[in-house]
Amino acid sequence: MGGCFSKPKPVELKIEVVLPEKERGKEELLASGKGSPRAYQGNGTARHFHAEERLPTPHPYPGAQDCVEAAVCHVKDLENGQMREVELGWGKALLVKDSGEFHALGHKCPHYGAPLVKGVLSRGRVRCPWHGACFNISTGDLEDFPGLDSLHKFQVKIEKEKVYVRASKQALQLQRRTKVMAKCISPSAGHSGSTNVLIVGAGAAGLVCAETLRQEGFSDRIVLCTLDRHLPYDRPKLSKSLDAQPEQLALRPKEFFRAYGIEVLTEAQVVTVDVRNKKVVFKDGFKLEYSKLLLAPGSSPKTLSCKGKEVENVFAIRTPEDANRVVRLARGRNVVIVGAGFLGMEVAAYLTEKAHSVSVVELEDTPFRRFLGQRVGRALMKMFENNRVKFYMQTEVSELRAQEGQLKEVVLKSSKVVRADVCVVGIGAVPATGFLRQSGIGLDSRGFIPVNKMMQTNIPGVFAAGDAVTFPLAWRNNRKVNIPHWQMAHAQGRVAAQNMLAQEAEISTVPYLWTAMFGKSLRYTGYGEGFDDVIIQGDLEELKFVAFYTKGDEVIAVASMNYDPIVSKVAEVLASGRAIRKREVELFVLHSKTGDMSWLTGKGS
Repeated sequence: MGGCFSKPKPVELKIEVVLPEKERGKEELLASGKGSPRAYQGNGTARHFHAEERLPTPHPYPGAQDCVEAAVCHVKDLENGQMREVELGWGKALLVKDSGEFHALGHKCPHYGAPLVKGVLSRGRVRCPWHGACFNISTGDLEDFPGLDSLHKFQVKIEKEKVYVRASKQALQLQRRTKVMAKCISPSAGHSGSTNVLIVGAGAAGLVCAETLRQEGFSDRIVLCTLDRHLPYDRPKLSKSLDAQPEQLALRPKEFFRAYGIEVLTEAQVVTVDVRNKKVVFKDGFKLEYSKLLLAPGSSPKTLSCKGKEVENVFAIRTPEDANRVVRLARGRNVVIVGAGFLGMEVAAYLTEKAHSVSVVELEDTPFRRFLGQRVGRALMKMFENNRVKFYMQTEVSELRAQEGQLKEVVLKSSKVVRADVCVVGIGAVPATGFLRQSGIGLDSRGFIPVNKMMQTNIPGVFAAGDAVTFPLAWRNNRKVNIPHWQMAHAQGRVAAQNMLAQEAEISTVPYLWTAMFGKSLRYTGYGEGFDDVIIQGDLEELKFVAFYTKGDEVIAVASMNYDPIVSKVAEVLASGRAIRKREVELFVLHSKTGDMSWLTGKGS
């Protein structure tokens, strides 16, 4: 991997002016993944993008013929705080009325395409009903995650009591806007042993850090290194859609990284970090100096320690290749999944249609018990049993038995023997921070990297983000927590970048996560660790419910299925700094046969 730096190619440096947003249509088509080229396949050598390789020049400013204008409603058709999807002929827009003013924006969340009209409008932003991303209604800018892109903002004018919206046809069809970014103008880019910013780990935290630096006008060298063979991809999809190919999962096409001078080193393992000399050493001996460092190495899956653990066809799902192999081997065969957490249950749900049998082995008595509690866990377990999944609870694996080296049986501690051709292990993960042990960068007893609210470690200029950190959770009295979720990694990557640029940003996002099984989504917001009661509204049997997790007098987390947008509503209330009291929820459950949520948006109890 290191060899690519040794023979510098002469790079003809062309400094480009970054075009205004409305000129940048083609690139956004690429960024949307629609028609995006194959994400590049790593082959063990790191690729470096040079300044002369760049995206095709986008179309100049759209003229009148590229715009569409339409009267969409009467001024009195919308009350304050209301949203409506309006048709403009070339596509729809979201019309919002807030504090007497009309705003028009893209109508779909750029993350997974959720209809924002079903989301939550609060404090000058709209929050997605599915996964909690937030967009500023005045600018369309992404303010909370997940996802990378913002919304287009359209012109609104009022004439003779009618509301008119004017939009570019291209923007209406794209439904996403990549923020304007700086290019890299560092003369050393691509062929020297030093970089301004080095990012270790190319998950959500690493990618968002790199993009945020460019969005904020940073034009020095950025190097992003990853153990993976691939450019950054949508990891949550691995366990929900095991057939997905790497190019379908790519978060950005390779042209994007070239255009903005974000160099990606694939299959690049950092073995030591020398903080005194600001230098990292890679496994192949290559050295790279940095001035700012982000550590976002993520976690490594725990493995089984039982007899026979080395037999073939036993997997932890870490990469698209792992996921694809599991599906291939599972067709018409017997699958055993060890661990009834999110990963294990998502894989079990996905494989029921494809495998001959699916069995789940779990130490607890109910899936998700620690996270969702007994009652919700039971209801989900029943959904799986109705889909032919067999559970072996309160036991663990004592042996994996092979025939000619390949898995044939899983023996449980209860002495039950289960037929198995494929085994997927999802028993948790540990932070991938072994390489930092001698570095002087602080690690806690479990191997996590403690950071402050600015994502700073104990070493100046060294930041950390993502699954491998513990950080102070603002709305739970700054309790130090580890939250290994996709949305949180995005938010932390952004805060780290802002503080590399001395902007003094602090992490304040409310955790939001989701899981999908058998076409049904469960959404969750808050931090429920240590809940002492669960109040349920709705019907668990029908899987149409909201569960409020309380500790003492306070709601600390909420989960729901088929009850949108309650979780996004709660996330907005918590983000505004208002506590939700247990008695408010009890009154709601007592009196609400309609599921009315207006009490949540009231100004306190």
